[in-house]
Amino acid sequence: MLIIFDCDGVLVDTEPVSNRCFSAALNREGLAWDVPQTMRELMGRSLKSCVAIAEAALGRALPADFVDRLQAETFAAFRREGVNAIAGVAEAIDALEAAGHRTCVASSGDIGKMRITLGGAGLWDRFEGRIFSATQVARGKPFPDLFLLAAREMKAAPDACLVVEDAVAGTEAAVAAGMRVLCYAAAPYADRDGMAAAGGEVFADMRQLPLLVG
Repeated sequence: MLIIFDCDGVLVDTEPVSNRCFSAALNREGLAWDVPQTMRELMGRSLKSCVAIAEAALGRALPADFVDRLQAETFAAFRREGVNAIAGVAEAIDALEAAGHRTCVASSGDIGKMRITLGGAGLWDRFEGRIFSATQVARGKPFPDLFLLAAREMKAAPDACLVVEDAVAGTEAAVAAGMRVLCYAAAPYADRDGMAAAGGEVFADMRQLPLLVG
């Protein structure tokens, strides 16, 4: 089986920092979303989609350099504060691969971001050459395009894939792709009910993942 991992919140503990930076950037533009609301509205979506959602809420276009400034601030925060792997995920990957499963990454983040986050957590080398980004498809999550791309590139049928996610948008994307989805929900901000309603199987300890995959 092909195990497709989301990146942020599944492999690396980056969501709090990313959304803190996004919230601050939106606040400067006059959109008063705190970090929890920013997570509810944007988590798990591509940056392109996030900008479109924020512009709709704001009622105007964001500045042309908004994304560049946001990414610079976010990457600086990652470098300053460090990036940790999700507890137990390296061991889970070891067990899955030892059992004969293949693995890859399919993230709403771009490759440059993943070089910093996966690299900082010591996971980039484990997945290099098997890392896919929403920048490679026309539509990001909750559409299935990214997961279908990963399956196609890895030469796996959708029904032979399992996705590990932590967001409602990603859960919806996996279900739309015809893939089973396990939803990691250990973080206090995790939308357990939303992911379950979207068709995900919710779990809270990454050490359980190999047993849940079967």
